[in-house]
Amino acid sequence: MAAAFSSDGEAALRRELRPVAAAPRGDLDGFYEMGRAAAFVRDGGFCKVALQFPDELLADAAAVAARMEAATGAEMFVLGDTTYGSCCVDEVAAEHAGAEAVLHYGPACLSPCGKLPVLHIFGQQPLDVGRCAEAFRELYPERQSRVVVLSDVVYAHAMGELEQQLCPEYPNITFSRLECGDPPAPALPGEEQRFGRRFLVEAPGGLQDYAMFYVGAEGLALTNFMLTWNRCPFSSFDPTTGCGRHETLNVNRALMRRLYLVERARDARVVGILVGTLGVVGYLALLQRLRELLHRAGKRSYTLAVGKPNPAKLANFPEVDIFVLVACAQNSLLDSSDFYRPVVTPYELELACNPAREWTGSYLTDFRDLLPGACAHMELPPAIPAAEAIPDVSLITGEMRAAHLCDPPASQLPPSTTLACRDQTRALAEISPAASFLESRSWRGLEQQLGQTPVSKAVQGRRGIAIAYEDEGCEQP
Repeated sequence: MAAAFSSDGEAALRRELRPVAAAPRGDLDGFYEMGRAAAFVRDGGFCKVALQFPDELLADAAAVAARMEAATGAEMFVLGDTTYGSCCVDEVAAEHAGAEAVLHYGPACLSPCGKLPVLHIFGQQPLDVGRCAEAFRELYPERQSRVVVLSDVVYAHAMGELEQQLCPEYPNITFSRLECGDPPAPALPGEEQRFGRRFLVEAPGGLQDYAMFYVGAEGLALTNFMLTWNRCPFSSFDPTTGCGRHETLNVNRALMRRLYLVERARDARVVGILVGTLGVVGYLALLQRLRELLHRAGKRSYTLAVGKPNPAKLANFPEVDIFVLVACAQNSLLDSSDFYRPVVTPYELELACNPAREWTGSYLTDFRDLLPGACAHMELPPAIPAAEAIPDVSLITGEMRAAHLCDPPASQLPPSTTLACRDQTRALAEISPAASFLESRSWRGLEQQLGQTPVSKAVQGRRGIAIAYEDEGCEQP
């Protein structure tokens, strides 16, 4: 655990970047779809365009930018180190460069953006369609099986050929389609639309009558799908190894872990809201809703913008009992086992603080489903007097806790409770969870000791660097 909070940086310097999605050097035009990207820039009349690359594709950034400038006449900017996850469009960095549009390269979460036009270039990774079809037949020997085929975005270009091979043999198979439009078209009756994908559900019992077949490597996307559609059995085909398998992830065990975090959120008194995206549509509305929810639940909240969260950053806020991460669906499921405090999703916080929301077996990772007008939105119930509230006991600590909501604030801004009367002289004292936590610590940092230190004249200090000051001399080896 100690290694997670402090590091000398040697691990980062020695880490080898493996080109997971490296492009064939002789086929940049095909891999990066230069023709489609150039048409997007020319048709939009853009003069400045930002090119966003993940780490594994940065080696080709200069060559791609040069070819795009030659083909379009527009000025290109390369965005390397993204503010948050590389799967999200970094609109903030693009606006800093004055870009009018963004070309996003590599894997993407397909979360909608609201400021700049975006074109996704996933990169056409090779797929052995024949071997994939053979693995599908081995996993599903029954030809009447109802199966939904999902894929990583980098293999979406080959799904048409796979569909042509499997549809004649499997009449009940359905293939998902990527939705990259802005905004996406509304879902039709009988259609399932999530995570930038759309597919038709025709079974009488709904989606739970289907199995899921995923084409892609194991990762956050597959975990996200399995938790969201946790009533469907999953299998997968890894194109890098050419092997298919039935997924053995214990979904129930993973959900039990998430429900334990919900119980931790119920016990928390101070909650840190981590801003994990500045580009996904609706993140500001969710921040406001979370603040209102926590205020009515009697919890203090702090909004923190720390970039990509890691244990060292969040350990700087020891007074916070739990964090909630506002990010895209793929980056929301953060493994916080190495963190000083747990990190939950907005849905888990709603389960903990909103009495109207109960666990139904469905798990939500897209925070936009919680906003007003969405499929899973639930209004906060009216306040209940404390005397009439049902007692609630923590399953972790065994202590009594409040489980009811307070009255909503009379105005948009919650009333300040950080100032209170300290004594009969009407002197004001500041009361906050951070100040109270600081008072309880045995060491509170450097003490000023005002009036206790004698005044002395300034003297010249030592010169040089810490390894060898000028007055130390040089030691002979």
